[in-house]
Amino acid sequence: WLLLGASFYFYATWNQWLAGLICVSTTMDYFIARGLESTSCIRARRLMLSVSLVANLGLLCYFKYANFFLHSVEVALRAAGASASLPVLKVILPIGISFYTFEAISYTVDVYRRRVPAEGNLANFMLFILFFPHLVAGPIVRPRHFLPQTHRPKRWDWSRFNLGVQYFLMGLFKKLAIADRMALFADPVFANPDHYKTYAHWVALLAYALQIYCDFSGYSDMAIGSAHMLGYKLPQNFNAPYLAANVSEFWRRWHMSLSSWLRDYLFIPLGGSRCKLWRTNLNILLTMALGGLWHGANWTFVAWGVLHGLFLIVHRLFRLFCQCRPRVQQLLDTIGGRALRVGLTLLSVLISWVFFRASSFEAAATMLGRLATRHEGLGTTVPDHSLWYTVGLVAVCHVLTQVGVSWRLAIRLPAPVMGFAYAVVLALALVLAPEAGKAFIYFQF
Repeated sequence: WLLLGASFYFYATWNQWLAGLICVSTTMDYFIARGLESTSCIRARRLMLSVSLVANLGLLCYFKYANFFLHSVEVALRAAGASASLPVLKVILPIGISFYTFEAISYTVDVYRRRVPAEGNLANFMLFILFFPHLVAGPIVRPRHFLPQTHRPKRWDWSRFNLGVQYFLMGLFKKLAIADRMALFADPVFANPDHYKTYAHWVALLAYALQIYCDFSGYSDMAIGSAHMLGYKLPQNFNAPYLAANVSEFWRRWHMSLSSWLRDYLFIPLGGSRCKLWRTNLNILLTMALGGLWHGANWTFVAWGVLHGLFLIVHRLFRLFCQCRPRVQQLLDTIGGRALRVGLTLLSVLISWVFFRASSFEAAATMLGRLATRHEGLGTTVPDHSLWYTVGLVAVCHVLTQVGVSWRLAIRLPAPVMGFAYAVVLALALVLAPEAGKAFIYFQF
């Protein structure tokens, strides 16, 4: 009850009415799930599931996509020669609506499939949705992972609290010392791509790749750490994604809670990979396009999702090609082959970030043109020394994490040394943070 009250207060400090809206929709899903469990009538169960899906997706579409679709229809009508002026709705986008909507949908669908029992305690279920560490920017939590934890008695555990502090400080350092500083390199170039030459565009693109990774994974780390300190475990959301050797592996390492959600509740229901090759590729493309739209109400996000869908299709076709050619597969599995695959995957991901960050297709086209061909523009440059230091730091940390050196070292170091290290990390985060702080990027989604 304390956590539930704190979580409601946390969201209500931003907007009381929208906090009440979450409680109303959550209560509706609670009673629908109880109804799903209490009846075996297929028609009644399908009707209740449909009510839950329509209500949750309806709220998401109204608050997040209503003006986007109205504007798109207006542009399409004008392009066809018709004069149109559709109204603009004055709506406030609820923070985190994309995250808690997906959590509510996963709950009702899992109860409908009888994969999880309906939660009998309304307070426990409301805490599953409202739990403040993951409420506004994830990770997307599954009911079968979180709800059983609400029934376990919570006792003080110093080692777990210590683990939570480690996660929180790591996330704080990522956000303040890296992500917010990388914005100083990325924002000016993306705001005025015509004013910068080719080298500056590559610097800005690399800076944005580090910014969005450290911004979002930093939030996830702080959410996981806060939950540990309160006696709860949230799922891992990132696992060194820029070391992925292909785009499929990248999505198994990047925003893992979203990619697994899209797989289980969208890709597989569409038919998954059990269909013919063309239908499987269509399922991939549709899933990634909707995943892109989930991120934001802009066609550039859809283009980003479609581009990743095409990358996944190309990788799938290449994998089928390699299955009949063991020599090619052996070459790809060598150290040099893996380095080449990591480099190509990172380049593909970097190019796709242009659409994710650009405000319009015109800006994206300008930046892609600058990246592809040498262009001096107005000759404007960006100071890049600290950026390359940061790139080196992130690369070293990636490697140390993958080989397990960092955790083995942390276990063996004496407590005073670890305490001093925590203090240094905190001090560096505060000292290196820019004067003008920035909100978490994924708050807008």
